[in-house]
Amino acid sequence: MFEAAELGRKVAKAEFRRREAGLRLELLELQQALRGADFPVLVLFGGVDGAGKGEIVNLLNAWMDPRWIVTEAFGEPSDEERERPPYWRYWRALAPRGRIGLYLSAWTSPPLLARAYGELDVAAYDEALERIAAFERTLAEDGALIVKFWLHLGREAQKRRFRRLEKDPLTRWRVTERDWRHWRMYDDFVAAAERLIRRTDAPDAPWHVVEGTDLRHAALTVGETLRDAMRRRLETPPTAPSPPPPAPDPGPTVLSRIDLGRRLDKARYRRELARWQGRLAELGREAAVAGVSTVVVFEGWDAAGKGGAIRRLTAALDARRYRVVPVAVPTDEERAHHYLWRFWRHLPRAGRMVIFDRSWYGRVLVERVEGLAPPEAWRRAYGEINDFEEQLVEHGTVLVKLWLHISDEEQLRRFRERAETPHKRWKLTDEDWRNRERRADYERAVHEMVQRTSTTAAPWTLVAAEDKRHARVEVLRTVCGALARRLEG
Repeated sequence: MFEAAELGRKVAKAEFRRREAGLRLELLELQQALRGADFPVLVLFGGVDGAGKGEIVNLLNAWMDPRWIVTEAFGEPSDEERERPPYWRYWRALAPRGRIGLYLSAWTSPPLLARAYGELDVAAYDEALERIAAFERTLAEDGALIVKFWLHLGREAQKRRFRRLEKDPLTRWRVTERDWRHWRMYDDFVAAAERLIRRTDAPDAPWHVVEGTDLRHAALTVGETLRDAMRRRLETPPTAPSPPPPAPDPGPTVLSRIDLGRRLDKARYRRELARWQGRLAELGREAAVAGVSTVVVFEGWDAAGKGGAIRRLTAALDARRYRVVPVAVPTDEERAHHYLWRFWRHLPRAGRMVIFDRSWYGRVLVERVEGLAPPEAWRRAYGEINDFEEQLVEHGTVLVKLWLHISDEEQLRRFRERAETPHKRWKLTDEDWRNRERRADYERAVHEMVQRTSTTAAPWTLVAAEDKRHARVEVLRTVCGALARRLEG
């Protein structure tokens, strides 16, 4: 695979200066055009040690306006990063729409190193590579332009580069014992790299293998490839979204099977509330000691009692160890990223809990029903959500997903009660009434949501919330059960 990148190609200084001048102007013009576009440019750099990745990233920042470039170099994960799923650090670093992101030692690096060191067998390595491909596919389908460069040096060329760097006092620090250890493992690294490139090369996230023997040649190749990719994308007219097919009537839905007659009288409610809040307080302390993080997702009809259930949940917890994230209309910053970005950034540290009052499921509920996301976007969201939740569970996070269900009649009664009660009136909005008019559409969307995303690893719990007391206890019992299974398992 790498033979074509070991030919010793060089560019003379005069030719480099001539081509650099035109290239820099073109890149600056494209960068300015990109600022008004609805997609980011994500540029990933991989390659052998000493092949010039850092120098080329520095050149790109010099050739363009660095104010509109996000440059990230990933080293060993910090404690904060280790306490979240591995891709948390990469999601947080993604450039927003209209910007360029340059990434060194990013998501391809950890599995490559682990395979070269023999820490991953072929099956585990392929699984890691599939996750890389899925991550990049998710970003590309959302519109990101992804360009990946592998900067290559042959074994002897790498040795000569190290020797030259070591002779110069200004660059000696760049060559470490780790670099030489990797050089001695060159064949293992190249074998792992070949498999990485084959398995993660895709039309919407292609690899470009660049010879790094001569830095002038490598820099021009990278710059011109990036220029051409940006120009093609900026000149390509956006694809018109396909019209949504008529939604089939699913007949009876998962919601129609919920027994809304379940109730608790006041006396039993007080006893059960105290019991389960006490149990949650114990489990919360155990989770903090064990470093187990928890994510609780609340979805449900307007006025179904999510807020009241959340208050009973948090009353049992140490306020220093939980956070409630209310999810509303995305901000401008959030709109500039993939819709999952704002949820990744809120994931809890080890031993803590995050409670989402509405969540990423808005993509397949309100955005689907109200036409805020095109059909192809909300249809692929089921797979994206399943992958996201799988990563949470694989990391050891306790994930609880709750849908609070009430009847149409009970919702109307609660709406009217809110309208007539001064201290509750603020909860009722015009949007609530509009949503109510489309209840049948929402019920179809909820049915498909549960059908497509209630998995063994991340099941939905459908809570009968016609009686608020019953719902609050059921929520507490469900969260306690999930925490206990994780701590005991």
